[in-house]
Amino acid sequence: MTSAAPVARTGALTALVSALLAGSLSTGPGADRPVPPVSGSGRAGAAVLAGLDPAAPAPQPASVAARLAGPLGDPVLAGPAAFVVDASTGHVLLDDRARTPAVPASTLKTAVATAALVTFPDTRLRTSVLYSPPPNSQPPATRPPGSRPPGSRPAGAAGQAPGGTLWLVGGGDPTLTAAPGTNGYPAFARLADLVAQVRAAGITSVARVVGDGSLFVGPDRAPGWRDNYVTDGDVTPVSALELDAGRSAPGAEGPRSPTPAAAATAAFAGALTAAGIPVGAIGTGTAEAGATRVASVDSPPVRVLVERMLTESDNDLAESLGRLVALRRGLPPSFAGAAKAVTDTVTELGIPTAGMALNDVSGLSTADLIAPATLVALLRAAVLPTRPALRTVLTGLPVAGFSGTLNDRYATADTAPGAGDVRAKTGTLRNVSSLAGQLVDADGRLLLFAFLSPAEEGGGTKAALDRVAAALAGCGCPAPAPVARAAPTGPVR
Repeated sequence: MTSAAPVARTGALTALVSALLAGSLSTGPGADRPVPPVSGSGRAGAAVLAGLDPAAPAPQPASVAARLAGPLGDPVLAGPAAFVVDASTGHVLLDDRARTPAVPASTLKTAVATAALVTFPDTRLRTSVLYSPPPNSQPPATRPPGSRPPGSRPAGAAGQAPGGTLWLVGGGDPTLTAAPGTNGYPAFARLADLVAQVRAAGITSVARVVGDGSLFVGPDRAPGWRDNYVTDGDVTPVSALELDAGRSAPGAEGPRSPTPAAAATAAFAGALTAAGIPVGAIGTGTAEAGATRVASVDSPPVRVLVERMLTESDNDLAESLGRLVALRRGLPPSFAGAAKAVTDTVTELGIPTAGMALNDVSGLSTADLIAPATLVALLRAAVLPTRPALRTVLTGLPVAGFSGTLNDRYATADTAPGAGDVRAKTGTLRNVSSLAGQLVDADGRLLLFAFLSPAEEGGGTKAALDRVAAALAGCGCPAPAPVARAAPTGPVR
């Protein structure tokens, strides 16, 4: 590599970030497309990403294989599957069992992210409070225009008869929070705003507060989930009604609630009481059909939730989004329904899903299977120009040494070449450590990769995977120079 290469690479990285933020990432058609793009993506004339030189030397498979042989051969990785492609052309640069389904861990979240972004990227998830007045109470008076929460119906003016039931109805938003402020990004829906709207509706006391998480059905834990996931704080049992994803407080670590709907309801009742609205009984159940909505709060748009899900590897968001995709497709909002909905959605995009078998959509199940080539195809679908909504799959990927689950990695001398360059979804379970994402190589080529190791996190597996990605990031891998032949010494005839 020449001395000008670092400058060229810095410019390419700057252009990549700018294009991602502007939603302008696109690639040109290639003659070799072993990684099927999304349907209709082979249109002529698609521009290459501005700032990435389409004439930059293309990596050659033999050179890539030679460069990665050492890092991939680290015994701690136990013989990983590997797949690397040139994002622009789709040309395969490395293929080691890439079409053999393997346990993906959280790299699977790229699949539910893709499904959600093509289904409802701008949808907001609504949590509502409904009110059933006490028997024989007077009909509620209509409130003045503009004095009730947006999207709600009036429940009465101040002085309404005490009693009745408030129903806290979950809409599948596990980011509903008990945090008192709205600072930071993104601004999640707040329990405090629901309480304020209940007060504004004139409700002074209630006989019951009932939580309704019935939007989702089926078991709340998936086959292949370990018993310690909830107690270790990895996930809360899946419910359409959760507060801070079942945590004891906003941002808290440690065990999650085994009954998130009940925990959210108790917190809501406590907040009502603290606001001067006495509460009688507390429970869970399905809201009455005739109850009137008196309050509601909405999540950030799904595309923002997807970005958070990928960056932080949020299991609760992944499972919720999968069920909501299932509902949109007329399937049961259960583990099985979400798995089928996600698989069907990405298949319809033209992404190969042969051998894909899911028990959940977060990747927590040790029985999930997906081919590394499918993971790379999901990433390439976000690169190609025909589905701009999928850009969030790329912007949501953690950045090496900077954000999310890669924040504390790529700090050693042998991984530093990947810092700030590698953007990848991580995955770790007892039977796999994985990394799938993108990087710009030393010559300015955008490469996509997936590395799946059948080894646990212990023993330096993550560091070993980081060394593989860092080696790829430092690749200026053109074809090896031909070996010069010795001049003949015999007589010329």
